[in-house]
Amino acid sequence: MAKKETLLIDLAKPVVEALGLEFWGLEYKPQGNHSMLRVFIDGPDGVTVDHCAEVSRQLSGVLDVEDPISSEYTLEVSSPGMDRPLFTLDQFAHYKGYKVALKLNLAYEGRRKFSGILNGTEEDEVLVVVDQEEYCFPIENIEQARIVPQFDN
Repeated sequence: MAKKETLLIDLAKPVVEALGLEFWGLEYKPQGNHSMLRVFIDGPDGVTVDHCAEVSRQLSGVLDVEDPISSEYTLEVSSPGMDRPLFTLDQFAHYKGYKVALKLNLAYEGRRKFSGILNGTEEDEVLVVVDQEEYCFPIENIEQARIVPQFDN
C-alpha cells in the first residue's frame, strides 16, 4: 500500500469509527490536478445518506486541517454496496465462497484480471478458484477486488 493511502486511512478510520460506523476501506486516485478520494463505510443496519453526509462533513474538516492531498480533490463517502470492494485479508476471509473479480498490479500468467470463487486466505495470500484451478495471489499484488453480485432467477 502506498504511503499516501496509509496516511489517508490513518486519518479517515478514526473519524468513521467515532461516528459508530465501520471503516470499510478507501480508494485514492490521483488524477493530475484533481484527485478522487472515495471512502467506504458500513454499519450493522447498513448505511444511509445521512451517515455518508455526516462522515463527509467530519472527514472534510480533518482533511482541511491535515492537508494530506496537495492538489484539488473530490471526496466521496458511500456504502460498499452489493459489488463491495475488498481491501483486507479479513474481508477476503469473510466472503469465502463468493464470486470475486480481481485486478492485479502485475500480470500473472500473462493476465491481470481474474474472476472466480473466493476460497479464503492463507497467510498473506488470497485464494481464488478460476476454472477449477486454485490461484494464490499475494494481497499486495491485488490492485482491486470486488464481490460479483449473484442474482437468483
